[in-house]
Amino acid sequence: MSDASLAERARALGVKYLLISFDDLFGTTRSKLIPTTAAESVETDGAGFAGFAAHFDMTPADPDMLAIPDPSTLVKLPWDKEIGWVASNLVVRGQPLLQGPRNRLKDMCDDLLESRGLVLKTGVECEFFLLNKDSIQIADGYDTASKPCYDQSALMRQRGFVCELNDAMQEMGFPPYQTDHEDANGQFECNWHYDHALTTADRHCLFKFTAKSLAAKYGMRATFMPKPFSNLTGNGCHVHVTLHCAKNNDINIFKSGKSREDATDLLSETGKYFVGGLLAHARGLCAITNPSVNSYKRLSAPVTASGATWAPATATWAGNNRSHMIRIPDAPRIEFRLPDMSANPYLLPSGILAAGMLGVDGKVDPGKPSTENAYASGTETKEDAITLPANLLDSLRALEDDKKLCRAIGKECTDALVKLRKVQWGDYTRHLTKWEL
Repeated sequence: MSDASLAERARALGVKYLLISFDDLFGTTRSKLIPTTAAESVETDGAGFAGFAAHFDMTPADPDMLAIPDPSTLVKLPWDKEIGWVASNLVVRGQPLLQGPRNRLKDMCDDLLESRGLVLKTGVECEFFLLNKDSIQIADGYDTASKPCYDQSALMRQRGFVCELNDAMQEMGFPPYQTDHEDANGQFECNWHYDHALTTADRHCLFKFTAKSLAAKYGMRATFMPKPFSNLTGNGCHVHVTLHCAKNNDINIFKSGKSREDATDLLSETGKYFVGGLLAHARGLCAITNPSVNSYKRLSAPVTASGATWAPATATWAGNNRSHMIRIPDAPRIEFRLPDMSANPYLLPSGILAAGMLGVDGKVDPGKPSTENAYASGTETKEDAITLPANLLDSLRALEDDKKLCRAIGKECTDALVKLRKVQWGDYTRHLTKWEL
């Protein structure tokens, strides 16, 4: 049904209603529910939204923002089979909204293909906590081990939720290949196969919606907050990145062959420069990868009982070494360990692609990979390593100062993001804390 209309797909799935969905600049998913009888008109004309009512730099004086659904993304919700979910692109006055996160990623991926013959593919590791429905407490009262990572008993006590989540993902077309209990009490992670960056971003949005919906069904709350507990590791969103040649699907960032010691010696020149770009633009990129006030509680966290913070403090890279911002676990992928789960699913790969390709174009040398355990002393050991921002305001200023990165992502988009996040930072600084009292 590659050429089928939204209405035809809805009829084939047997759904009665459609959620016409998009993510705003803060990564909040917005939707309107329409009957499938209106699918034909909505596919042509879009569903209308007041842009200022979401997280966009718009005012009540601006015209309506129209969400034009992408029929290829339509899925039936397994837990509510009358409802279909579809991702949308945003249009204002007949033109794509330049602040629209999905618009930006789509345009950047299209340009990458047209100008370089390359395809960005990504995979994400989504971490989340399961909490009590009405309190900020771990839902499983027995989940108290000091080193709970991969704890079989804790995983199986949430078997009902975990298995239904896996089944739902399977039904919606992105089957998971593993789910585990993570390093913090009450924390879980689910992985599915990597794909085109836009497809992965759509599934990232849908995964969060699915996890929250099914957690509520089981009387719990799923939270993707970066650091809900000061004494536990936070919710990271590690991104695995590859660049493929569109003609033959060869992987552009790695040379062929087998690694003798680690995969860093298989990085192609393009791959090394891509890493160099991520390192060089890491400070500004933090406003994309770690966009909330709470994000910097995770990045500045002390070493846990497991001997790790699982979050970097400086911009460094290594081979199969989890203690650095960039890890090359094996060919053919780069693992970017900086982001957290508050990152916008579309702006996240957009920022990675922009920074990486700036490195490629500028032939930015990443230097030699580190072989040190960066957590051993609580900080990375490279003296010349770039220190990451200590808070959201520092990262927003760094993004503003990184003119090349802003242009590569889209200045209209980054200007709007910085403006709105600075308002949020102001709200935070006016809050009187218990510590001050």
